[in-house]
Amino acid sequence: MPANHRHRHDGDAAEDPPRDEYSENLHAVDNDRTVPELPDIAVYLEALEARVLSHTLDKLRLASPFVLRTVEPAPADVAGKKIVALHRLGKRIVFALDGDLFIILHLMIAGRLKWLPKGAKVPGKVGLAAFDFDHGTLVLTEAGSKRRASLHIVRGEEAMRAHDRGGIEPLEMTLDEFRAALTRERHTLKRTLTDPHTFSGIGNAYSDEILHRARLSPVQMSTNLSDEEIERLYHAIHDVLVEWIERLRADTGTGFPEKVTAFRPEMAVHGKYDQPCPVCGTPVQRIVYADNETNYCARCQTGGKLLADRALSRLLNVDWPKSIDEL
Repeated sequence: MPANHRHRHDGDAAEDPPRDEYSENLHAVDNDRTVPELPDIAVYLEALEARVLSHTLDKLRLASPFVLRTVEPAPADVAGKKIVALHRLGKRIVFALDGDLFIILHLMIAGRLKWLPKGAKVPGKVGLAAFDFDHGTLVLTEAGSKRRASLHIVRGEEAMRAHDRGGIEPLEMTLDEFRAALTRERHTLKRTLTDPHTFSGIGNAYSDEILHRARLSPVQMSTNLSDEEIERLYHAIHDVLVEWIERLRADTGTGFPEKVTAFRPEMAVHGKYDQPCPVCGTPVQRIVYADNETNYCARCQTGGKLLADRALSRLLNVDWPKSIDEL
């Protein structure tokens, strides 16, 4: 495929976005793009509420000096405080304690929570912190060598709200609020859905599922949708997120979430490259950029047109197929 050519797809603007905008716009704008996302956090919160709400935090143990990103208040200041509320702030979990203290937990990519017997040891290689309660211990772990998960301890609701990226809540927004947020700036749908300043809690995995449900291209520009497409996308966001919350809730039951992952066999397209689309049977396609992968069905979402993957299209040049039928 010629270096200056890109396939245009139904509903796009007359002119293609610049090449660097294509790359930057396709993917989420920062590390908030990754798992766990809104459905995972919602189920985590339900499990935490059943275990720690109204219980006293005896002690916060830190196994890694890097996980705590604040200096004051100190970890000792939260000891002996009761958990009075829990809530989600984007992809963050917030523990509200009496004394107007807040612990803000961001799991990032590989951070996970485990509920263990009281006084459980923090695992040597992956353990970051432990929250000790009178009836059990909540352990924070993170696989891999990169330490991205974080804890912030802040005093006052204003300091806690400073961690809010400002996106509207997908399950609380009206159609008019959604339309205004969606069209406020011109970006691809993939980037817009995963931008935490626009929508709260949607990341790489569920944006793929939402766009597949809405039958819209990930590189369609947010300002180019018809009224019908906007409404379709609005309902797809609600339906996909609610369905996955219910599915994860059913999988967890009364236990604690154990398999928090972005790749699930029930997903339609995310992580399903080259597997058949559950709607039409066409092999799922992908666009790879840096550490991210966007999955889509060319038949259902782009009118059969293949979206150019930068690395592969540069390698294949004019041999890059233009449609799914040429594969």
